[in-house]
Amino acid sequence: MDLLRRSLVCLLILTLLSPTTLSMQFELHSGQMKCISEDIHEKSISVGKYFIVNPHEDHPLPDSHKIIARMTSPKWDTLHEADKVEAGEFSFTASETGDYFTCIKAVDHKPETTLTIDFVWASGVHSTASKDWSKVPKRSQVKMMELSVERLFDTVESIHDEMYYLRDREAEMQELNRSTYSKMAWFSFLSLGICLAVAGLQFWHLKSFFEKKKLI
Repeated sequence: MDLLRRSLVCLLILTLLSPTTLSMQFELHSGQMKCISEDIHEKSISVGKYFIVNPHEDHPLPDSHKIIARMTSPKWDTLHEADKVEAGEFSFTASETGDYFTCIKAVDHKPETTLTIDFVWASGVHSTASKDWSKVPKRSQVKMMELSVERLFDTVESIHDEMYYLRDREAEMQELNRSTYSKMAWFSFLSLGICLAVAGLQFWHLKSFFEKKKLI
């Protein structure tokens, strides 16, 4: 039973974490916006980064190369916001399951210019490989994971108790079926005996009647 409980916990943890990694590179024209959505499970940790690719690495980016970034939760709460930057990073623990959005907009500039954006977004197990955890509040995340594990154990306990309840109910139903079949068998034999007795009495009565009438 301990093996079953451990297996259920592992399955629920894997479902909870649901590791995903999104990496892309795209172009934005001045004033243009692009939004990326990701379906993230509650309590999953997400990290990400974005930056403007410098076509001339030996020179700094011009003032026209700036972006505005904003990340929102499924309820449209702002989780990360940056205004007129060249690069940025974000990290958070999902408070609910749903679609999280990251929108990146190139600032308006005349003449129009084209920016190449490099974007990486990791959640769940994959986020551990793409983030410097010294920059993330560890105590709160450990507490979150502790609460998640406690809730998973509560769920497993509930499933465990439900399985025992169903097993007991099944045993009761089998005992009831055996008892019912036994009573039905005795009732059938009793009915057959009564029918044979009635038939015998009728035969004896008819025989006596015919003998009295001297018909036989």
